[in-house]
Amino acid sequence: MKVAAIQMVSSPVVQDNLQQARTLLEQAAHAGAELAVLPEYWSCMGLHERDKLTQPEAFGDGPVQQFLAQAARELGLTIVGGTLALATGTPERVHNSSLVFAPDGQCVARYDKMHLFRFDNGAEQFDEARTIAAGSQPVSFALQARAGRRWQIGLSVCYDLRFAELYRHYAALGCELLLVPSAFTHTTGQAHWEVLLRARAIENLAFVLAPAQGGRHDNGRRTWGHSMAIDPWGTIAALQAEGPGVVLAELDATQLEAARLRLPALEHRVL
Repeated sequence: MKVAAIQMVSSPVVQDNLQQARTLLEQAAHAGAELAVLPEYWSCMGLHERDKLTQPEAFGDGPVQQFLAQAARELGLTIVGGTLALATGTPERVHNSSLVFAPDGQCVARYDKMHLFRFDNGAEQFDEARTIAAGSQPVSFALQARAGRRWQIGLSVCYDLRFAELYRHYAALGCELLLVPSAFTHTTGQAHWEVLLRARAIENLAFVLAPAQGGRHDNGRRTWGHSMAIDPWGTIAALQAEGPGVVLAELDATQLEAARLRLPALEHRVL
């Protein structure tokens, strides 16, 4: 099954981001992808932390969700909408949610980011808990590939990557592909992004697909990018360092099964 990680450099202008996303999704579909995953905050990267509170959509309704449903239908793709802000019922918090749309345009899975990023090195300060309500449940879904195989896929977002127990949970459920749409900062991404992604692939003998924001944004923030696909042996199969683009990779079920047979670490768990 061919998959695509969509890298973007999103702005505060939602319509501009939708247009950019549509162009990149079309490229993925024309290249034969069956699954395309957008990065975190793909539809809007605000100028200020509280900007996300001004435009949350109700789950099941809103222009961004309509865009994803329509694109999935028209392009024949399963699309994971990185994240978008969904209303929580309180004006002071939103969910940072990853939504999965099947090729018929139906939303088949929703994951609310569980781990909220906080970082302060003196020059950069982030605290997502000020505006985001954390999710409480891991979420996985099944995708029936055109070739007939049914893939089990685990959802996560950005800072979740640092919590190995989430991905071990997915492995225990039989997940073979782990998705990590992200907007890693340049500072933390340069230090940890690749090593964490490769570790999650290696320890769970699973494919990892990680689309990211990658460049300088209107608010001055610089994101690390380096969207990539990683195989179950920890090898980087495809990568784009910076700028908008489509990272394509082929998921080979035979390769996954061979890796798990050759090194049956998942069967050797003690704790």
